[in-house]
Amino acid sequence: MSKVIKSDDEWRAELSSEEYEITRRAATEQAFTGEYCETKTPGKYLCRCCGEPLFDSRTKYDSGSGWPSFFEPINSDVVDTKEDRTMFMLRTEVLCSKCDAHLGHVFPDGPEPTGLRFCMNSASLKLDPTETSE
Repeated sequence: MSKVIKSDDEWRAELSSEEYEITRRAATEQAFTGEYCETKTPGKYLCRCCGEPLFDSRTKYDSGSGWPSFFEPINSDVVDTKEDRTMFMLRTEVLCSKCDAHLGHVFPDGPEPTGLRFCMNSASLKLDPTETSE
């Protein structure tokens, strides 16, 4: 996978101000306000910045957290993680492997089969309902 590298000005020109703040500066949208929080539409969730397929709607579930939650990415290569010590706590940040967009955080309190909760910002994702699983 080749990395997508753009200047700050290029990202600002392509994204809304909210999308930019969340994906490029690791902000977080308010709980229960995101476009995909309650969406049940089948399809693939792509990275808002580069279009990389990240999550399948079949792995989405209602975590009650106020953000779209998934129990696993499409495959382990599409996301990277790193330690996040902001907000006076230790969390694991989730980034798009292709463009380093901030997606959200992963927590160890999800459902089976993984036990993980990938808690994502809607502004970091773009649902493609034409991309369905086989």
